[in-house]
Amino acid sequence: MCVQPVSWPEPDPRIVAAIAAKYPGKRPRPLAVQVRDHLGEWLHDEQFAAAFGTRGRPGWSPSRLALVTVLQRAGNLTDRQASEAVRTRIDWQYLLGLALDDPGFDHTVLAEFRARVADAGLEQAALDALLERLASAGLVKAGGRQRTDSTHVVAAVAALNRLELAGESVRAAVEALAAAHPGWLEQRVCVSDWARRYGTPVTSWRPPASKAKQDELAIACARDGYALLEAVYDKSSPAWLRELPTVDVLRRVLLQDCTRVVRADGREVIRRREKEPEGDGLPPGHARIASPCDADARWGVKRDEFWLGCKLHVTETCDDQPRCGCPGGGAGHPGHEGDCAAPAFPNLITHVATTGATVTDNQMTSVIDDGLAAKDLAPGRHYADSGYLSAALAVAEAARHGTALIGPLLADTSAQARAGAGYARADFAISYDTQTVTCPQGKTSASWTPCTQRGSAAIAATFSPDDCGPCPARSLCTTSSKKRRQLTVLPRDLAEARAAARAAEKTTPFQAGYARRAGVEGTMHQAASHGARRARYRGLPKTRLDHAYMAVALNLIRLEAYWTGTPLDRRRTSHLARLELELAA
Repeated sequence: MCVQPVSWPEPDPRIVAAIAAKYPGKRPRPLAVQVRDHLGEWLHDEQFAAAFGTRGRPGWSPSRLALVTVLQRAGNLTDRQASEAVRTRIDWQYLLGLALDDPGFDHTVLAEFRARVADAGLEQAALDALLERLASAGLVKAGGRQRTDSTHVVAAVAALNRLELAGESVRAAVEALAAAHPGWLEQRVCVSDWARRYGTPVTSWRPPASKAKQDELAIACARDGYALLEAVYDKSSPAWLRELPTVDVLRRVLLQDCTRVVRADGREVIRRREKEPEGDGLPPGHARIASPCDADARWGVKRDEFWLGCKLHVTETCDDQPRCGCPGGGAGHPGHEGDCAAPAFPNLITHVATTGATVTDNQMTSVIDDGLAAKDLAPGRHYADSGYLSAALAVAEAARHGTALIGPLLADTSAQARAGAGYARADFAISYDTQTVTCPQGKTSASWTPCTQRGSAAIAATFSPDDCGPCPARSLCTTSSKKRRQLTVLPRDLAEARAAARAAEKTTPFQAGYARRAGVEGTMHQAASHGARRARYRGLPKTRLDHAYMAVALNLIRLEAYWTGTPLDRRRTSHLARLELELAA
């Protein structure tokens, strides 16, 4: 399939007449019609050319397939429903410039389009094109206010325990080999015996009750897996069998789940790995495969939420409404009482990022700001919760992009601070001039050592055991077996920035400004209503594409409200909350 870039055809005159007849006067037109009328041709085939070849039969226009995908996400439609809508809905035909009798395409075209675009790394192309069009209209700009939040995304696979993972990895590899080269497989294994063990999904098995029996079954699955890998990697086997994704996943699962030793007498010994310190240790969470059907899915935890999948970060604008010249100051102005007819300025999504479930929020702060800067949309003030902030990030982002990170810093996480008893870090006096730390009992640190912790500069201040050992308050300060307290101290510039930020957090202007961040919760709820918290596809590339097109769909829905003058009540409350306010008044 190749791409021959063409412009979008003008809407069929018969469809134009039908739209005009069905939606006369001020009756709001459908979303697809509004998009064509207000944005025109904002996507181009050239933006997707890298995902398609230069030779072969020309296929459907990729820019119009992208439009179909956006409308599909806006309506939460399946591929079959979306392809049928292209054939039957005149508002979609109006947007796509199709004739009234156009036969459309088969639903499998959408799956192929997503796969090609995701493999080419063009999942952000549609969102970038929309933002560029909106920037030219003045609806988004650099230097404004934006806010960010994240949410969990459950993978489109079943959650497996270690026993199920071992068996399912073998079953997935055998299934792939049976489909790819059945003649080779029947010569390497007893087909009837393996069909009895791996003919059905492992999740349908009835596992043994005792742990010893479960371990025995897991080792039996591992033995089958190693035998299968030895056959695949044998010199007489076709080399291309080793390139099957499920074969590589099986190899990695066996490596992470068990150890294998062949003794001098040729006896094979397989043992399951156990958690440290007793066992050999399991791989860290970010590298541990959780399902053979989705090698990118990871177990993640955020507060009380524990899930298998990935994580979604969403950034949107949250600027004040511009003045419109009304006596009250304009829509959205604090002195405005709601008598202005100007539509509320829409908050628009400017950036989405889909990461592994184990990626922390503060690892994404600079990535998000870099992505916004690349689109010439770097915010002047960026609102986020404490998970995205640190003193080092606040200093770095102000220097790199001129962006002020607004939000509370993480609280002290030391054992004393969490327990609310004993001497926390704030109880120590730090002197950068004398390079000493003084404890609440008046003792001074014995050493001041610059170091690097988690890739960042820090200082380790250590007290002498001679001072800490006999101290009557040692139980309030440390439980170290070395009978001494060690404190990690930030460099002076970061410490001063942290102190200034903590002081600002207690002020009324900061709290009033930070209240702006709460609005992103509504965006996360809107995204969740469009399926953002449950992956539609397997693997991070396709999930990233799905989230990017969901962001485009949400932006178009918000723009439709803006174009039609539908008021956006950002102070919307429940009936019970309104009753409470009325009674209080």
